[in-house]
Formats: sequence, C-alpha cells, structure tokens
Amino acid sequence: MSRIALITGATAGIGEAIAHKLAADGWSLILTGRRRERLQRLAGIFGDKVRVLPFDIRNRAETEAALLSLPDAWQEISLLINNAGLSQGLDPVHNGNPDDWDTMIDTNVKGLLTVSRVVSQWMINRGIAGHIIQVSSTAGREVYPNGNVYCATKHAVEAIAKGMRLELNPYDIRVSTISPGLTETEFSVVRFKGDSDRASQVYKGFEPLRAEDIAEAVQFMVNRPAHVNIADLVIMPAAQASSGLVKKNLS
Repeated sequence: MSRIALITGATAGIGEAIAHKLAADGWSLILTGRRRERLQRLAGIFGDKVRVLPFDIRNRAETEAALLSLPDAWQEISLLINNAGLSQGLDPVHNGNPDDWDTMIDTNVKGLLTVSRVVSQWMINRGIAGHIIQVSSTAGREVYPNGNVYCATKHAVEAIAKGMRLELNPYDIRVSTISPGLTETEFSVVRFKGDSDRASQVYKGFEPLRAEDIAEAVQFMVNRPAHVNIADLVIMPAAQASSGLVKKNLS
C-alpha cells in the first residue's frame, strides 16, 4: 500500500480538494465526514485506494470507534489533515446561541483533539515519522466582531498545534498549521444555516480564495523533504488585508 493520509471533513470544500491533490500524488486515503452519500461518491472516484469513515466528529465515542474499526494496515497513517471545522451564527455573545457554541467547540476543538490523539498514538507506536496538519483560520490570529466563539476555537487550534509540535518533536512527527482567509466554500452557507443569499454577500465585490488554492498550499507543505517543516502558513486573497479590511468593488 502507498503512503496513507487521513483527512477529516473530506465531503466538500477544502477537505475534498486536498483529497484530490493527494490522490494525484499517489497517496492512499482515509476520508471522514458526516455525509455518507458524499463519502460514497468519493469512494467511487478514488477506488480501492480509499476507505471512507462516516461519523460525527462531535461524538467522541463514535469517532474513536470508527477510527479503531480500520484494519491494521490502514492504521499505518503517516499524514493527518485535521480539516473538519465550521462556524455557526454571527452574533455577539449577549445574543449568542449556546447550542451553536457547543457545535463549534465540539467540532473545531474536541473533534480535532480526539482524532489527533488516536492517530498520533499510532504514529508513535509504529515509529512513523509522520506529519500532522491542522487547518486553522485567520480567525485564529485576530478576532472580529460577532465571531467571538468561532475565533476562540481557532485560537485553540493554533495553541494545540504549537503544543503538539513540542510534544511530538522527540518522535520525528512534524506538526503544521495552515490558516486560510476568506475562502468561498460551503463555510458561509453553514454559518448562516442554509441562507445561500446571505452567504453569497460575504464574497461579493472581490475574488476570494478557492478550496483548490488551499489544497495546493497543503500539497506544497506535504511534499517538502523530511528535514523541512512548514510550521505555519497564512494564506489570504489579495483583496484581504485583515479580517475587517477587504477591498471590495461593489459598483
């Protein structure tokens, strides 16, 4: 079997784009996500070089059981892409929905920790000089109005990655983060709970990043020689200078 990569949140957007890039480079893939039908579609594309694991990453027991169901040969993972993440709502804390907070924290932080724990243990126990890439966000670098809890979860991703980089250094496991800015995927549709008209306004008047842009950057990170680690990469559209400053042409 070729090198094995596990990608969480692979059913759309950045995760799916990364899957295509890695498959083209000859990787065998373990793809996870909640939407079983989308995973089955990807299985049809990639054939016998892919295994799909449908589960809800917010549920720790379900996540661990799905991972542990992998045959031994498929547990020889040398690359983990923790891509699963989302935002819910855009409200100040005093008007926030605690259910939305739980969804973001359980997905973006707890889910990432659960998968990282299992896969890093496999890497250590098997002596694999692996690579773990945490997909963060520019929201992990700065806070914007009404993004409070989402920004907090991405700040947590940054801190977890830095801690893991220290802790896994003795085992020759590289840890990286990639922090995209405004990228047009399903992100805003999910944030606004299916309101595609509102979501489209986020990207109006400028050219945002696309999932393929992030996937190409991840591909570059993955393909560095073993002695090189792109520890931290921030990528934004040219029109974006910060979370609150985007040059838009709305005329």
